[in-house]
Amino acid sequence: VQLVESGGGLVQAGGSLRLSCVASGRTSSNNVMGWFRQAPGKEREFVAASVWSAGTTFYADSVKGRFTISRDSAKNTVYLQMNSLKSEDTAVYYCAAVKEWTLSDYSLSSKYDYWGQGTLVTVSS
Repeated sequence: VQLVESGGGLVQAGGSLRLSCVASGRTSSNNVMGWFRQAPGKEREFVAASVWSAGTTFYADSVKGRFTISRDSAKNTVYLQMNSLKSEDTAVYYCAAVKEWTLSDYSLSSKYDYWGQGTLVTVSS
């Protein structure tokens, strides 16, 4: 499975961006897909995850109510709509997918098997 993110860029605080992640290869088992981010000098952190079969989504507390994860299975694409952006949202955002059908904890980056190259989001204050 190959993952390619796009949509990052420079935006002012309070603005919006939509990230896209296109999956190719053996994507039929990608029931769980997620977004993580890594700010300079910090650990990679969970942002959001989508469980296609259950129609459920999970969010980090820091983005709940501002970010929305969604999927278009026909296009093998997962999106991250980011609204009300803050300077602390500045990071490289990574798309990730899991081999397993489900996880006990969707926030653990170590459980994800496939990763994109990342796309940089910079929020200016």
